[in-house]
Amino acid sequence: MITNRLRPLVTGLPSTSTLSTVLRSLRFSSAQPHEVDSDSNDLDNDSANHSDGCPGPWSHRRETTWDERYRRRADEVVFEGEVLNKHDQGDEYKERALARALLEAAIDVPDEEIVEEEHQKSLAVGIIGAPNAGKSALTNFMVGRKVAAVSRKTNTTVHEVLGVLTKGTAQICLFDTPGLMLNCRGFPHKDLKFRVENTWSAVNLYDVLMVLFDVHRHLTRPDGRVINLVRRMGAQTHSEQKRVLCMNKVDLVEKKTDLLKVAEQFKDLPGYERCFMISGLKGYGVKDLTEYLIDQAVARPWDEDPLKMSEEVMKNISMEVVREKLLNYVHQEIPYQIDHRLMDWQELRDGSLRIEQHLITHKESQRKILVGKKGSKIGTIGVEANEELRNIYKRDVHLVLRVRVK
Repeated sequence: MITNRLRPLVTGLPSTSTLSTVLRSLRFSSAQPHEVDSDSNDLDNDSANHSDGCPGPWSHRRETTWDERYRRRADEVVFEGEVLNKHDQGDEYKERALARALLEAAIDVPDEEIVEEEHQKSLAVGIIGAPNAGKSALTNFMVGRKVAAVSRKTNTTVHEVLGVLTKGTAQICLFDTPGLMLNCRGFPHKDLKFRVENTWSAVNLYDVLMVLFDVHRHLTRPDGRVINLVRRMGAQTHSEQKRVLCMNKVDLVEKKTDLLKVAEQFKDLPGYERCFMISGLKGYGVKDLTEYLIDQAVARPWDEDPLKMSEEVMKNISMEVVREKLLNYVHQEIPYQIDHRLMDWQELRDGSLRIEQHLITHKESQRKILVGKKGSKIGTIGVEANEELRNIYKRDVHLVLRVRVK
């Protein structure tokens, strides 16, 4: 296909020329042919090293002729619309960049299809479950990147976290929530009430509610509080909301027949439209779950730009990444008593981000534990978090962590 589209654009080549000859010609040619210093190994050498009047090793090659509209597109991409002076075209780096842009312009790869607003569909999905059920891991897997902190410790998620999945015309907004629990009487636990009270109040606001529980733990150490939560959420149908039951961490269950027994245990609950057996960490069964959610999407404009993370989402991700590292290196009750604040967010002129976060402790002893010997602990947390944020944002990040006593 490439050769067919290039054939009318490149002239002067004999009919028996091979594709390699064409690509070799494109690689070293720009809008006008010029000499290249064959003795120079520096790709960024100055144009003053080249002489327009002296014959070079490429002087025998025929000049290539490009359609004018492709030349203009290449100039816009490479030189931001500025037309170079002929004497400034001797730089080999610019030459190769222009040749590559000309080739891309000729091939004319279409941009990603833009979905018009009238064709857009969206769905708000709430993910609830007991602490450590794997809600954050599932959210990260479905979105395809880190948006929520994941830790072995309970109550890792302390506030609602948004993850966005866009596929075709449908956009799924996943809301990862703090862990919920019911006591033996069927009422919400009073501990950590300030963290979960908003979750309980927002349960009925989602289009689809996913109730997640750890099936491996249910088989090995059944917890009546988790069973109460599952039964309460599926006790009755809801006309304005669909609910699904997700048996998570199936990869840890050795006897797969045990999964059927658990499904049989909850099959009499009318509130659940479907039951999925998944592994949010490994991805087993997540494809079927995703397809189901896409089918449930309703005609409604998208809430998020699918090609660009909003600043608010980026700020939340930075907080979640630091919190995850904090939970990995600081133990006991200290991580839960730290006041974690985002103090500054700046986009610098070079495109990098400066992020400043403060970790506020209630006691001097807690501050010393968090800082570590000669700042080793907080330094490790900062380095690992900075590297992960750089990989997520695809740009340089300057993360500043400050620890102080309240």
